[in-house]
This record gives sequence, C-alpha cells and structure tokens, in this order.
Amino acid sequence: MEATSKSHFISHGETAATKASVFWRPTAKTGLMSWLTTVDHKRIGFLYGVFALFFFLVGGVEALLIRLQLAVPNNDVLTAQQYNEMFTMHGTTMIFLAVMPLSAAFFNYIMPLQIGARDVAFPRLNAFSLWTFVAGAIVINIGWFIPDGVPDGGWFGYAPLTSKTFSPDHSIDMWVMGLQLLGVASIAASLNFIVTIINMRAPGMTMMRLPVFTWMTLITAFLIVLSFPAITIALVELMMDRLFGTNFFEVSNGGMPILWQHLFWVFGHPEVYILILPAMGIVSEILPTFSRKPLFGYPIVVFSGATIGFLGFAVWSHHMFTTGMGTVATAAFALATMAIAVPTGVKIFNWIGTIWGGHLQMRTPMMFALGFIWMFMMGGFSGVMHAAAPADAQQQDSYFVIAHFHYVLIGGSLFALLAGIHYWFPLMFGRKVSEFWGKLSFWVIFIGFNATFFPMHFLGLNGMPRRTFTYDANLGWNTPNLLATIGAFILGIGVAIYFAVMIYTYFKGEKVRRDPWDGRTLEWSIPNPPPDYNFAVTPTVHARDAFWYEKHHKEEIVREQAAHAREEESHGGIHMPFQSIYPLVTSIGILIGGIGVSVVEPGYKLAVALIGGVIMLAGIFFWAHEGNEGYHLHVDGEDHKS
Repeated sequence: MEATSKSHFISHGETAATKASVFWRPTAKTGLMSWLTTVDHKRIGFLYGVFALFFFLVGGVEALLIRLQLAVPNNDVLTAQQYNEMFTMHGTTMIFLAVMPLSAAFFNYIMPLQIGARDVAFPRLNAFSLWTFVAGAIVINIGWFIPDGVPDGGWFGYAPLTSKTFSPDHSIDMWVMGLQLLGVASIAASLNFIVTIINMRAPGMTMMRLPVFTWMTLITAFLIVLSFPAITIALVELMMDRLFGTNFFEVSNGGMPILWQHLFWVFGHPEVYILILPAMGIVSEILPTFSRKPLFGYPIVVFSGATIGFLGFAVWSHHMFTTGMGTVATAAFALATMAIAVPTGVKIFNWIGTIWGGHLQMRTPMMFALGFIWMFMMGGFSGVMHAAAPADAQQQDSYFVIAHFHYVLIGGSLFALLAGIHYWFPLMFGRKVSEFWGKLSFWVIFIGFNATFFPMHFLGLNGMPRRTFTYDANLGWNTPNLLATIGAFILGIGVAIYFAVMIYTYFKGEKVRRDPWDGRTLEWSIPNPPPDYNFAVTPTVHARDAFWYEKHHKEEIVREQAAHAREEESHGGIHMPFQSIYPLVTSIGILIGGIGVSVVEPGYKLAVALIGGVIMLAGIFFWAHEGNEGYHLHVDGEDHKS
C-alpha cells in the first residue's frame, strides 16, 4: 500500500506571551542554524549518526596504527608511550564515541516512528543530550592538540595507573571529564526514551505489541540509568584524588585501587549489554522482514532481553577472577556468568526459528544480520570459556580476550548497526543502496574481520599478552600477527567501500517509493524521508506487525484515520515544538567549564570554569522560560491507495 501525503503547513501557534518570554528564537528551516537549533528527533538521530561514524573512522585509524606496530617483531612505527596512547584512545573512541552514539542514532530516529509518536517526550532535552555528547567527545580528544595530552591509562582507567604519581599531566583529567560529560548526555537521553516509550505510544500499541527494537531501546535506557552512576562515582573519586589530594585510590595513604575495579565493572559489564542489546533489536527487526514471517517466539525474545539486562548487573567480577577475591565470590560470579548465556542462546534459537521455513530474501541488510549471528556466537563461545575461572586465569590479559570481545562488539554490535543503516537508509533518505556494492562491502568486511581477529585466539593461547607494544622474533607470534595486520587492512578497505557506497547513494542513489522492503512496523507506513510531524494522522495499532495488518485491512484503516484526523483538527491540529538555541548554549557552557577544570593551568582554572558555569546557567534560564509553546500544523490527512 502506498500513501501519498496531502499534508500542508498552515500556521504558527506562537502567542504574544511566548514571544515575550524568550531572549531569541531561531526560525531558520534550512542551513547551518537550522541544524544547530533543531529539536526534531530525526535530525538529532542523523547528527548522532554522523558524529558516531566520524569517530568510528578515527578509532579505525588508531586500530590500523596498532596493527602496523605489531605486524613484525621489534617494530618501531610507534614508541611504547605512543602505543599506550593509541590503545587507550582506540578503546575509548570505539566504545563511547562510536558504537554507543550509533545506537543512540537509531534510538532517536527509529523508535518514535515505531511507536507512532511525532517526537520524543522532551525534544529540547534530546538536543541537549546530543550537544553534551559532542562536548564530551571534544574534551576527550582535545589532548591530540596538546603536548603530552593524550590519555595513556587504558580505556578502563585502572587505578593507580591513573593517579597523579603515574600520570601527572592533564591527559587523564581530560579523559575523566570527557567521560563525565558523556555520562550526562547518556542519562538525559535515556530518561527521555523511557518516558517516550511508556507515555507516547499510539492507540492500541500495548507493551507486548512494541517492536523488539523499541523493547531493546527501553531495556538499554534502563541499563544506562542504573549503571552510569557507578562509573560516575568512580570518576568523581578519581578527579578528587587528582585535583584535591583525596585518597580513594592512593595506597600509600590508605586508598584501595581495587575499589576502582569494582565500581568500573559494575558499570562496565552492563555496558557490554548496552552495546549489544540495540544490535539484537535491529537483527530482530531485519530477520522477520526478509524471512517474510513474524518473529518466532516474540515474548521469549523480549523477556530474554530483559533477563540479559537484569543478570548483566550480577556478573561484573568475572573481569576480576585474577584479583584474589576468594573461592566463594569467584564461584558465585562464575555461575552467574554461565547463567547469562542462557537467555542469549534463547534469542539465537528464536532467530533461527524465524528463518526456518521462511521465504528468505538475501538482501544486504539480511547478509549483515546473519553475519552478526555467526560472529556473535563465536564471541559467545569464547565468553563461556572465560566463565570457568581456571581457564580465565590463563587467558586473562592475553590476546585470546582481545579476540573474544572484538567478536562480540565488532563482529556483533557493529555488524548489526551496519545492517541497520542499510535497512533504514531508504526510509531516512528515500534512496536505496545498490545490492551489488552493498554485498561486496559485506564480504570484504566479513573476510577482513575474521582474518584480523581469528588468529588472535592462537596468539593468546600461545601466551602473547595484550597491551604489549612489541615482541621478539623467537616467540612464535610472527605469522599470526602478520595475518592479523593484513586482515585489519582488508577490513579497513571493506569499511571504506561501505562508506563510499553510502555517500554515493545519499547523493546519487536510486530513489525508491515508500516501504521498499514490504516492512512490518509503523515507520514504513509514512513517506520517505519522513515529514517533520512523522504521521499526518495518529495511527491505531491492531496487531504486533502493525503495518502488515494495515496492508490487509485498508478500508478499516482509512475509516479510522478519517475519524482521528477530525478529532485532531478539533484540538487545533498537530502541535510541534519550536526550534531552540538554548540546549546548544547550555552544552557550550558545560564544554567551557569542562575544559577549565581539566585542561587549563591551575592559575586560570577557576576563572574559565566560572565562565562556563555562567554560560550554562544562562542557557538553562532562557531554556526554562521558553515554556512548552510550539507551532501548529493543519493537515488534510493522508490519501491511501494501492
């Protein structure tokens, strides 16, 4: 069913009182200012995606430099210090600045469309979370432009390596402050998503009719809200140790470095599922669409995702089996780690059940989704091995662990996110990626990834420790390292092909009608690209696969939409929020304050921090006085036809 929109912008609903209550309101609909002041969830999602993909490329360059250094024994491409900086920034960038915000891009863009909403619950807070994320990314990366400014303590920041004794320069201060700002952005966005999903679902969209991707968005948001306070506490304590001479982690003065590990991994293990659950949601949308059948065991998939999230808080100390916790604690966390494999396996069996007996269409998104399943299973098998404490004691801090978490997070999360870009690209931009070039990029990435990380299993079992910048030629590590480096460059070529194809498609790709995949969920029922207001008429949901239902009950849906259109018109039409500059201003103030605390020399710290604080408070003040006024759209509804 194709729908042609007859919606028209008619009038603004701005009152004189509203005009008087704000300092300045932007009105630009195009150009740079329209992007800086946008509160549209789709534009914010797009910006999240652009920033995330940029940092993904940065993290990829850092990874290639690491592999160049390890290609041959006794290499000198990087010094030991540069190598420490490179693996620290690679891990930080990929986790916090690439995979997490790329998931957030889909949360912002797709989730409101899937539940039939016109925006998120708090549009200006959504913009604030975006710009605060950008502020955190700037603070973390500003060290590249400052002598001795790049952090070198690992993405995990273990104490006491991050203390003033071992890292006396500004680099760790910037790392700490940047992560704090990223935490603020993530929590603000997550609270927004939780309220949106609970309160803004279309009529008939019960919780057990939510698309699985929206369910995973909700569970991930709860994980962020519950886990980020732990790392916030750890980062605040580390900052106080460094700036004010407290002794949370200073052993010489009675501090406990292992406290950092507990606080970090109480966050760090749920973080693994913060990265993987969105990927599982994307795969759960793609497989039914291209198998031409509903998702097998929908309730089980949903509850297994919730179980993964719950158990994720009970396994943090499996990262600490070699720290001497004692046999009772080790046994408890080993059992919990084995238990968490069960709901993960349940999801995989349900995905296989979805494919089984389906009319498979092997399009590019389906290829990436199937690649996700295969490689995530590979990472899961080695993860179960780490649940056995004696095996983990041998594999700890070896390249076997490097292979494990890259199969989970790159072979897993990233493959699913690349699948999601392919899948929703026609919806976002009205253009479809060439199947030939899409599948070519898949195979090059797939081959390059496995050539890079599979040999690392053998390197780890042969004793190669991670975070080592060079090695001797007589240790038996030469060939696997060379293979891994060649594979890394093949992977890099595949990623370059992928992005080149995406950029070409954005400008020159084949234009497609709406719903090119014969989609199941509500986002495919609207024009592509979607209008500002998303839905001309609020949809009514009758089934779990809502759009498939609409396609087979056209007359019923047309009558309902006509009734809803009359009702919405009687309430003044569609209410949309105004653009706002103040979330950006607030985030700029936070950025300046963060730079003042972490970068500026002691004599100027307070002054710069106060300037940032004043700008932040001014932004909040004018933001608060904007109220909830917006403009109104009067629409003719939608004309549905086959």
